[in-house]
Amino acid sequence: MLPELLQGTDAGGFLIIQDSAGYCGRHVLKSFIHAALNREEAVHVLGFEVSEEELRDGLKGSHTQRLHFHNAFTDPLGWSDHPAFTVHRFTLEELTHLVKQTSQPKPAILVIDSLSWILRHVSPSAVCQTLQQLKKGGAVRAIIGLLHADMHQRGTVGSVCHLATSVITVAPGIKGDEGVAKITKRSKSGKVMQDEEIFNIKEDLTVVVQSKPSHIGSKQPDTDEQETDPTANLTFNLRLSDTEREAKGKLALPFVFSKEKKTALLHSGPGSGRILYEPDANDDYDQEDPDDDLDV
Repeated sequence: MLPELLQGTDAGGFLIIQDSAGYCGRHVLKSFIHAALNREEAVHVLGFEVSEEELRDGLKGSHTQRLHFHNAFTDPLGWSDHPAFTVHRFTLEELTHLVKQTSQPKPAILVIDSLSWILRHVSPSAVCQTLQQLKKGGAVRAIIGLLHADMHQRGTVGSVCHLATSVITVAPGIKGDEGVAKITKRSKSGKVMQDEEIFNIKEDLTVVVQSKPSHIGSKQPDTDEQETDPTANLTFNLRLSDTEREAKGKLALPFVFSKEKKTALLHSGPGSGRILYEPDANDDYDQEDPDDDLDV
């Protein structure tokens, strides 16, 4: 699924690369930038964490002319008189104006490096609102953001990832140059697809998928464990012996009439009580058959 995402995010898509201190996801982010430039798409990068030189390291060729870096690394909070880009300009109006300053035939891809920097200085609700407006506004074709999950509360990470159409969670692999990507992709119909792949990144920023994790550490249930009787170690008995089962069958349950008792009740013997009724003159008794009018 990782190569499929690298081929191009759908229009209006929002992809999050979620990493932690154990594995940096910036190399994966640069692989997505490299793939977009090779598709001859314009890419706008909001750089908060690394300089332009560090970001362009490894991105070679004439395609880099379509890479537009907006420097938020030098002065992200706007302490100088003329900052290039600040975290407080992360609004729909500012970003739309920023992207449209460069002439391109089709909407560009917006890369945010990183969302964690913005979330540390802007409320999560405002960030989510801006991201949702960008998805539907049409100023950008797709959004790709890097998110350091271990820097935020679980609710903040969940709120941002809820807006994403695809989430790639990267973690270190067994070998030094390998990484593990857990991918969650939501289609427009609402279907959720999940996958897990082992990958490595070459020097030219191409991603090579090795295989799927085998989960060696997961324990498979043994046959003996599956056939274990759960009632074996109880302090009381849930099973009946043959003697107990026979005694249960002979037990006369209350309020259950036997044949002898039914016969005695239905056929009264001598000396039993009877009810005699004599009609009174004032009784409203209709002698006619109520079904005389029926043609039967």
